[in-house]
Amino acid sequence: MVRIRVLVVDDHRIFAESLAAALAAEPDVDVSAAGSGPAALRCLDRAAAEGRKFDVLLVDADLGGHAQVPGTRPTAVPAPDGGEDGLVDGISLVAGVRSGQPSVRVVVLAEKDDPRRAALALQAGASGWVAKDCSLSRLLTVIRGVLRDETHLPPALLTGVLRELTAARKHRTESERLVESLTPREREVLRCMVAGLGRKAVAERLFLSPHTVRTHMQNVLGKLGVHSTLAAVALARRAGVGPVDLAGDVVERGGQLA
Repeated sequence: MVRIRVLVVDDHRIFAESLAAALAAEPDVDVSAAGSGPAALRCLDRAAAEGRKFDVLLVDADLGGHAQVPGTRPTAVPAPDGGEDGLVDGISLVAGVRSGQPSVRVVVLAEKDDPRRAALALQAGASGWVAKDCSLSRLLTVIRGVLRDETHLPPALLTGVLRELTAARKHRTESERLVESLTPREREVLRCMVAGLGRKAVAERLFLSPHTVRTHMQNVLGKLGVHSTLAAVALARRAGVGPVDLAGDVVERGGQLA
């Protein structure tokens, strides 16, 4: 019998343990539980190192109790001190897992149907969105389905999710058009902004004066039609512009939805 290895990730311990116990009763399911994003990443890394990778991740959409920042692509950044607050939320964990271990299928468990967040989850790499109060048989159907490369969404969410994905594509196209209006130097400055570099650091990297960098930054904001660095970075990510590689090269994240 081929066994399915499942990792439940939820910071509500009673729910996580109850769900894990219910799944463990299935003859073909091995299940573990983690109470945070960083803990889940450690479980995944340890399992991979031991040659027993997880097949499916069940992730709480509201992991950590934080909402995804509007206009930004979910990112997964482990806390530098090894603490438990290194990931923004469940959707961010989806992006981190799909980037690091693309063979793992991820299903998001949600308290309520939310087309916008479901669309974000799909864009981050999730294969399914399931209500937390669904039946065990339904959840098992989804788990087995995503392992066959199926995508599972509640029927009531389909229209809303398609609308959100269409809007995201439209916003991306508009963002790409605005970024194309920048000069090569302004695009380079924008990449530095995406990397989180301040004016002085940009000046040192590009061998320019701080005054010149300030002018370039102002021009970038003006051409993009935004009023802050944060808004410029969000637009750049929607357009697929990646950060300057601090090791020396410039990276373009083409083909990614934001």
